Formats: sequence, C-alpha cells, structure tokens
Amino acid sequence: MRIFLAASAAVALTGCATSTVPPAASDAPPRVTQSNPATAPSMAPQDSILFWDADRRSAAFRAMQGYFTGLNVAPANEVRQLPEGNALSQTQQDALRAYMAKTDAAGLMVLQDGKVRFEDYGLGFRSDQRWTSFSVAKSFTSTLLGAAIRDGRIKSVDTLVTSILPELAGTAYDGVTVGQVATMTSGVAWNEDYSDPNSDVAKMLAVAPVAGESQAVTYAKSLSREAPAGEKWVYKTLETNLLGLLVERAVGMPLAEYAASKIVEPAGLEGGMFWMQDLTGGNIAGCCISLRLSDYARFGQFVLEGGGDVVPQGWFAEATAPQVSFAPRAPGFGYGYQWWTYPGGAFGAQGIFGQAVTIVPEKNLVVAVVSNWPTATSNAYRDEFRALVGELAASPN
Repeated sequence: MRIFLAASAAVALTGCATSTVPPAASDAPPRVTQSNPATAPSMAPQDSILFWDADRRSAAFRAMQGYFTGLNVAPANEVRQLPEGNALSQTQQDALRAYMAKTDAAGLMVLQDGKVRFEDYGLGFRSDQRWTSFSVAKSFTSTLLGAAIRDGRIKSVDTLVTSILPELAGTAYDGVTVGQVATMTSGVAWNEDYSDPNSDVAKMLAVAPVAGESQAVTYAKSLSREAPAGEKWVYKTLETNLLGLLVERAVGMPLAEYAASKIVEPAGLEGGMFWMQDLTGGNIAGCCISLRLSDYARFGQFVLEGGGDVVPQGWFAEATAPQVSFAPRAPGFGYGYQWWTYPGGAFGAQGIFGQAVTIVPEKNLVVAVVSNWPTATSNAYRDEFRALVGELAASPN
C-alpha cells in the first residue's frame, strides 16, 4: 500500500499508589499494576507538558508515574544481557558526547552485534531510571499490532476499522482499514502543531470523557475527511491511539498487559515499563511509555532480530519499509507502520523533545537516545543525530 507524500511531513509526537498483586510465577508474564499520582493530572491543553519549561520537563521525563496515571509492568523474568563490546574510538565518543551536551541529552547508548559499544548519561539521569518516550511509543504499538495479527485476533492490515470499532461507523473513519490507520493515510483532517494549544494534538486528551467510550473514539467522532482513504499522509497521533484501541479491543486486555508478554518478556527488558493512561483508562498508544535507556536499546535489538515468534514472519520487514514515500521532497525518507524510514535501509522510532531508537540492519546497529530538547521539534537536531548514526555505521567494528 505504498503511496507518495501528499502533505508536509511532521516530526513524531507528542507516582504513586500502586495496587498490591501477588508476585508472578516465574513462567508467567511480568505482572501489571495500576499506578496513580498523588494529585490527579490535568489534561487541559494549556497544562500540557508541551508547554512546560525545561526544568519542569526534565523532572517529569524521568518520573512520569509521579505526574500521570498509568500501568506499571514489572521487569522481564529473564533479562536480556547486554555484554560490553569494543569501545568506539575516542573521536567517535567525543562526537557523541558533544551532541549530548548540545541537545540536552539524558542518555545515549550504542549497541552493535548486541553488545554495548557506548553508554553515557547527562542531566543527572541514571542507568536505573526510566525516561519517557513520547512517540517512540508508536513503534511499540505497531509491534503489538503485529502480535495481534500473529495471534489471530486481527485478520490483517486490510481489516476495516469499523469491524473492530463499530462505534466509528458513520464517522470519517468509516471505510478506513487498519493498515491505513497504521500508516496515517486515513484521509482524515488533523492538526499536529505542538506549539498551538488549539491544535488537535493538544486538545485530544482534554476532550470530556463520555461514559463507556474511549477518549480516542470521542475525539475521532469530531473529525472530518479531507481526502480519500489511502491517498494522503498526515501525521496524526490520534491514529496511533485508535490503533492501540483496535489492539486492545481485539485482544481483550490493556496494551500494557499485552506488552508484558509480547515485548517486555521476549525483549528481556530489565527495568519494566510505565505506560500512561488517558482519562478513560486506556493506555495512550501514541505516546508516553517510560523505560530505561538500556531497555529502549533492548527493544531495538528485539526488532532488529525479527521479534521471534511474537509477530508474523517478515512483519518488521513490512512494518519498517516505506509504505509512504516522502520523495521527491525528501528522497529516501518515508513512513511505515508507525516507523520512520531513512535512506540506506535504516529505520527508527522517534518522539518529541529528542527521543529516538534508530536501527541500521546492515550493520547490526542500534542507537538509542533520550533527551530534553529546548523545543519539542528540531529538524537540525534530528539531522545531526542521523548523521552521527551514519558515521557509526560507516566505521569498522
């Protein structure tokens, strides 16, 4: 379902009382518990984290469960070990540290052949702390879509959205497929301006909850179509939220619970996961997973290796291929199933304020970075990061 770009590309988006649950058996998935902040969070657009100052963001990014309601997933029963590999050259290390200082990065890790070649931290962040992901979470949701297809809960990406979410019949999403939501080619009009408190992305989590209805559905019902389904790409975080709801409805459990057995355990995540919820209790599929830096890298390695038997064979080859091409405006760049695609076969997950997991399959390379950029988006910082990854990929092991 590859199409050509028809709209300007956007950059990826965007405590606690914990319930007591008996410990999981060693052969059971990591346990999932509810987490609530001491003070109920505000989802009003003017209170959005998009408009916080740098110090407030820095404090929150490493402790999201202290600010927002969500689900905690315990660490994997079998943690994936990340042995030390050959250290990068001093010149390479210096370049990475200079980039970290320039961009307010909290941590950066380089894996090659599954081994750590570089790891460093800034902003007082530690290796045993979690940092939020923003839209890096979209690629986790895409992986859970693959798992739901592998499990036979969703037939294929050609399944109609309304066959799983019948409440969207008669809305702008009538006639749209799961794959068109995954590639953000639904044709539904949307504004993803992170600097505008009146944009759709700023308002979608502030919409008044409707009893028995997901906030994603409530907001989706207010939208209109601007193009035929499958013909125009517009970056829409709501569509990832809908994708997550599709998976939740199909598998009959919260995304975080499904992720416990489909990502946290098979990827061997050492620090578990926190996944934020909206005002109606659903995990926010397009945003706000918190992991350790090393676990973002572990996720990247899991994807690089194909996901084992969690997803259909060849899923990641399809999901990380340019289903949407940004040529001729940006030759070599595109968008897959919630993954950004780059020249030379590289691909990645990325989120506002400088979060990224970039994978170069040809070099068996994974680079993860978490940050607190001064602004939500920066093409210059993204370009510089991709250039650094390219230089790493071009150098001998």
